[in-house]
Amino acid sequence: MAELGLRERKKQRTRTAIADAAIAMFLESGFDAVSCADVAARAEVSKPTLFKYFPAKEDLVLHRIADHEGEAAAVVRDRAAGEDPLAALRRHYLAALAARDPITGLNDSPEAQGLHRLIDGTPSLSARLLGFAERRAEALADALVEAGAPAGIATRIAAHQVVTALRVLAEENVRQVAGGRSPDELHPEAVAAAECAFDMLRTGLDGICGAPDVSGCGRHGDDSHSRPRAAHGCRTTLV
Repeated sequence: MAELGLRERKKQRTRTAIADAAIAMFLESGFDAVSCADVAARAEVSKPTLFKYFPAKEDLVLHRIADHEGEAAAVVRDRAAGEDPLAALRRHYLAALAARDPITGLNDSPEAQGLHRLIDGTPSLSARLLGFAERRAEALADALVEAGAPAGIATRIAAHQVVTALRVLAEENVRQVAGGRSPDELHPEAVAAAECAFDMLRTGLDGICGAPDVSGCGRHGDDSHSRPRAAHGCRTTLV
């Protein structure tokens, strides 16, 4: 990757300074109690400059999540030759867990925990996350089509299922860490839950209609051999 030029480095430093000031103030006083003018003053920039980097107040908080918007799509596009998309997404997520990436929820830094509480306690931020998830899923669907999946509703559904699974996994990790468990202690369980989720994504409804044992990702009373399988051309190369 080419080294950033001086101008780009200055822009990056300005963006970081604004974001850091905003996060610190929101965690200190609450999202609604701090104005964009307050943030601009703390970061020593003008309001127009602030809005140049962050068009909406919510972006000051959610930009770190939004930076991951195209991540799943990039994983599919950049996967190794011969690796199927779901395997690539599984590998990437397990690596993120191992790295304690905050996007997985398996991170107990004060800032990460503070941000989760801030987002959960601020309706405008929680609502804004829905748009992020929508765009993330649609970007993934586009990448799956490029990888050979059929364009249409089946691929879009598959992409949204992946994004929803990743969100639920992260939310459970956040809940467990907030309850006092350390990321290192929780990591084996988080890995097991992720493996279960990706197995369910691969098998679809045929894999869960028999009352799965989520804790071990086993199946109870699986009658998949006696049930008719869907015959609507809904299979995609995701699985």
